[in-house]
Amino acid sequence: MEITPMIRAEIDRYLKHQGISMTEFGHITDLNVGTVSGIVTGNRSISVNQLDRITAGMGLPPDYFYERYVKECIIESPLNWRKISPFLYRCAELDRLDCIQSVVSLLLDTPIYIPLLFELAEDLFHKGYQDAAALLYENVAESERKQHSERLAVCQYRLFSIRIGKDQAHNLQTAAKFEPFVDRLDEFEQLDALKDLANVYRSLSMWDKVYKLSCQMYKLGQVQYDLVHNSKREMKPGKKLSRPLFVYIAYAELLCANACDARGKHEQALVHIRRYADLSWVKENDLDTLHWLGKFKQWAQINTYVNRLMSGDVSVLPDYVEYIAGEKEIFAELLNIIEVANKYNVNVDHILKRFKPQIAAYQEVSSTDMYTKQFLPQQYIRFWYKMAKYSLNKGRYPYGFKCLIKAFEKAVTINHGLLIANCVGLFSHFSTHAAPETLVQFQSMHEEVWQRYDKKDGFNLSDS
Repeated sequence: MEITPMIRAEIDRYLKHQGISMTEFGHITDLNVGTVSGIVTGNRSISVNQLDRITAGMGLPPDYFYERYVKECIIESPLNWRKISPFLYRCAELDRLDCIQSVVSLLLDTPIYIPLLFELAEDLFHKGYQDAAALLYENVAESERKQHSERLAVCQYRLFSIRIGKDQAHNLQTAAKFEPFVDRLDEFEQLDALKDLANVYRSLSMWDKVYKLSCQMYKLGQVQYDLVHNSKREMKPGKKLSRPLFVYIAYAELLCANACDARGKHEQALVHIRRYADLSWVKENDLDTLHWLGKFKQWAQINTYVNRLMSGDVSVLPDYVEYIAGEKEIFAELLNIIEVANKYNVNVDHILKRFKPQIAAYQEVSSTDMYTKQFLPQQYIRFWYKMAKYSLNKGRYPYGFKCLIKAFEKAVTINHGLLIANCVGLFSHFSTHAAPETLVQFQSMHEEVWQRYDKKDGFNLSDS
């Protein structure tokens, strides 16, 4: 078994092999000759910055010495956070999670390092090093699992934010794991956490959860708004909301309305819509506030149309179509129209013809926003599923099956059990009208999905 030489021994061997003096190497690496000499002779410790310069001077990959650095300069040396933290940050930049874990495992035995690791995780999280931040949050959370600290709750919130993605079964598990920690957060951070949780459950169509969390957000938002404006309360340093405070109150009403409409409680939904339509109580008048006031006014108007349509008042359909015609993004609205057409047997061929170019060009777009990242794939699936249902009911079988296959493929991609089942059910209902090649294609896809989930003992996603 070959013995790996120490860092300083390998540097010394490199200099001798290349015939480079320490002075020359100092010029190459922009290090003082005394520093180079001290590192090679072992008379001085080496920082990660110096190591990176030496590694680059030797023409080696940036993290070439990192595993040896952990052993020689951290594990076998007195712990020094001023030396360790830059190394952990550099490991995050180079995605050396193995080195981070090795160092963190050592530090967790000393409680004074837990808050320092948490602060580093926060810094990495906000700078976009999600994997490294998640590793640190996991370790800090594990070390504090028996405590009811705010730091533990923040770790769980950050892990929730990092782990939410397009896999809906995984999202449900992630949301359920985080939910018990919400009330341990600072009041302001609770508002964002409730908003994010409600949106995850919204994407899962778990409307009872959406309504409950939105009511919590509404009450908490009202209390904080009253404290800020009537008690002259200042926000804590570092606790900055992602939206103006009033937005959480209005958005809670919007989510409640959404949940009521989805459950067929259209009159109750209309009450909530009217509440966020009238925001005359808002005291701020800055540009950000005016922006959000405009958005809620627009949402209230369009959702009033939707509310009336879903309750069966199709007389507003022409007005709704004209209203959305000037909008840039119309697929959520087209989805509403097709849903109404299917629900109340309304012919919307003329509307689909009007927007035919947009429909033909419809592609799912990417997003980094937590809710949008979940919402857009489902909007894409539901749009093509509803289009398939509408077309198949009208006997347009080739186009209907084409739409259905699009929906089914995407539903499988995001692991959404209910949407997969809906697609399979719709295909089964019309399968006698499918062309032989369509039958073969769908049955092959269905078999692949069945084999995948049979190994997992069924779906994990509960959807209502």
